[in-house]
Amino acid sequence: MSLREGTASERITDERARYVTPGVSTPRLVVAEAEGARVTDVDGRTFVDFAGGIGCQNTGHRHPAVVEAVKAQADRYLHQCFMVGTYEPFVDVCKRLAELSPCGDGEQRSILVNSGAEAIENAVKIARAATGRQAVVVFENAFHGRTLLTMTMTAKVMPYKKGFGPFAPEVYRVPAPYPYRGVSSDAAIAALEALFLSAVAPESVACVVLEPVQGEGGFIPMPPDYPARLQELCHTHGILYVDDEVQSGVGRTGRMWAIEHYEGVEPDLLVSGKSLGGGLPLAGVTGRAELMDAVHAGGLGGTFSGNPLSCAAAQAVLEIVSDADFLAAAEQLGVTLRARLDDLAARRSEIGEVRGLGPMLAFEFAEQSSDRAKAVVAEAFDRGLILLSCGLYGNVIRLLPPLTIKDDELEEGLALLENSIAACD
Repeated sequence: MSLREGTASERITDERARYVTPGVSTPRLVVAEAEGARVTDVDGRTFVDFAGGIGCQNTGHRHPAVVEAVKAQADRYLHQCFMVGTYEPFVDVCKRLAELSPCGDGEQRSILVNSGAEAIENAVKIARAATGRQAVVVFENAFHGRTLLTMTMTAKVMPYKKGFGPFAPEVYRVPAPYPYRGVSSDAAIAALEALFLSAVAPESVACVVLEPVQGEGGFIPMPPDYPARLQELCHTHGILYVDDEVQSGVGRTGRMWAIEHYEGVEPDLLVSGKSLGGGLPLAGVTGRAELMDAVHAGGLGGTFSGNPLSCAAAQAVLEIVSDADFLAAAEQLGVTLRARLDDLAARRSEIGEVRGLGPMLAFEFAEQSSDRAKAVVAEAFDRGLILLSCGLYGNVIRLLPPLTIKDDELEEGLALLENSIAACD
């Protein structure tokens, strides 16, 4: 069903074209309401949401506990700036992040900021301050943000980097494991060792920054052996290991943090974001006290960093997601999704691989072209399903339904997905 002339969606879309820069990509969806795993547009049409605001709704749209926490905080105060007046919600979120941190034993500290990109920048600042080094190593298929530094760290030209250079210095890139496309853990480690011989001395490197499941790059999970091998190499050279969990964290993979799927790995710094705020802007950097304390007083901060409303939402989110029953249900959701996607791939020769961790799953079309994925996303929208593509070639369909999705909604969404793929033959 296409938009009818004169609908509210069409009117708002026309006004959007008039008043909003086209540098922000234009969606067809014009939202009026959202609840759980459902989104309703301004014309009353309801969609099953397999996008979650790009991974920001692990607990679902408007989770009651999150909404109540935000309302209660709004009745007290909206803004203080943590550098002007300390407030308890900020401290409480940092306390919970310390309790939930995968960064080893000992005291843990955090900084709260507005977005994942801002958190990544602060992680690099902390690593540079703690090591006295400047260089940063990142990976092919990475996405870390859209600021100058994080855009430099991101590994995709269109739409993120084209025309926006020159880029930040002292950022070096190597392949990450991508078994489906022929890059093994051995090859990735060898490439990093070669980088240390050809481009940058390891004693100049402050940190490596890696997503345990590369998100925008194609939902590529690291092989079971790679994070531990990377950590060992980092420790050998005194390099800090930064775990970017902006998209993969807060329960997305059926564990609080995706790195928990990898035995014996304790990152030096953890970066969280997206679903941390339950729909409000919030991100953080968490790590051992001796690293976080390396920055001089006043070196970290921001006017709206750790806004009280976002912190109130995060308190509720962390309470929900850290519950063992919630994580068990999320893990079961992953089992169900994986079985359905594997069955679909067995019947659709154009699907080259199903991959992911837990309920953070995607499938890649074998052809390295965005045409089929774009067609499937468009067809799904017409049928009432919100989908996102990703990957260097735009040929990956990623699934980010709320972890709270109801069984009937999941079944409806998967049926719409399968029918959308079949319609694009």
